[in-house]
Amino acid sequence: MAKTVRIGLIGLGRIGRLHGNNLVASVRGAEVTAAADIVMNDEIRDWVSCLGIKKIYDDPVKLIQDSDVDAVFICSSTASHAELILEASKAGKHIFCEKPIHTDAGVIKHALSSVKASGVKLQVGFVRRFDHNHKKVHDTVASGAMGHPHIVKVTSRDPEPQPIEYVATSGGIFMDMTIHDFDMARYLSGSEVSEVAAYGTIMIDPGLKKYDDVDTAIIMLKFENGAIGVIENSRAARYGYDQRVEVHCDKGCVQDFNDRINTSMISTADGVFCEKPTWFFLERYNDAFIAEAQSFVDAIINDRDPEVSGLDGLMPVYIAIAAKKSLQENRPVKISEVVV
Repeated sequence: MAKTVRIGLIGLGRIGRLHGNNLVASVRGAEVTAAADIVMNDEIRDWVSCLGIKKIYDDPVKLIQDSDVDAVFICSSTASHAELILEASKAGKHIFCEKPIHTDAGVIKHALSSVKASGVKLQVGFVRRFDHNHKKVHDTVASGAMGHPHIVKVTSRDPEPQPIEYVATSGGIFMDMTIHDFDMARYLSGSEVSEVAAYGTIMIDPGLKKYDDVDTAIIMLKFENGAIGVIENSRAARYGYDQRVEVHCDKGCVQDFNDRINTSMISTADGVFCEKPTWFFLERYNDAFIAEAQSFVDAIINDRDPEVSGLDGLMPVYIAIAAKKSLQENRPVKISEVVV
């Protein structure tokens, strides 16, 4: 059994470089042998060279066809994910793909069929499952020690809005932001979602109206196991990256809190003061990014199923589609209405 997985990195923007840095410096059994991006400049070439990556391509398909690549990390734009999964699976390469696989569920299902037919491994990049706080909540609930889950609550607020250029092509708040929270709701409840009711408004950027999007939302969920849930989103918390979850169960409640810049607390006659939450998602989740990459490499080396499957990549997209439909039609929407 091979002890090293030779990885080709596709997409060398912010998230691609994050994965590249982690794979080279912090992931056991990983060797980045090639990198590709359709946009090449001196800065990218310098970064690739500094990491010691020997091969660089301006065509991801050529990287996929490289015999020195066992697996690919797909970190390119969302629109390219499904096609690259098809190419990689046909070439017999294992696949790590950033979320979402696509915004069209039918396209995702076609890509997953190709993965299944080829027998390669696919892991989807829902990094929050690997966060030390969220994982402890999940593991406690999944152990059964707290009894049956009743209520799942997910708070997710970004510190500041994404550029309007990003929103124009991202698929909207439910697909680019809440998609993580839909996955987290499934992860924490241990159940599929059966019905969605979404409410949203524009409180931060009036320019979103042009794209039929919102920046502030509450989504209510019904689960197949009888539990109910609520997700609340804001694109601008202003005080930091606000990421908290809670599961109320038969025997009590399991919840987590934000990671802070430091955990010191100053108590005086004037009040009690502590630091704000970390500001950026990389500060909060970089250890989780390392853990998910390690999990993927270990799955290949040990020939086991990845911890986040293709189905885990598909179901949150169905929920996002149902949420959008609910917001537009001002009614609850059953997941069965949007399943293709």
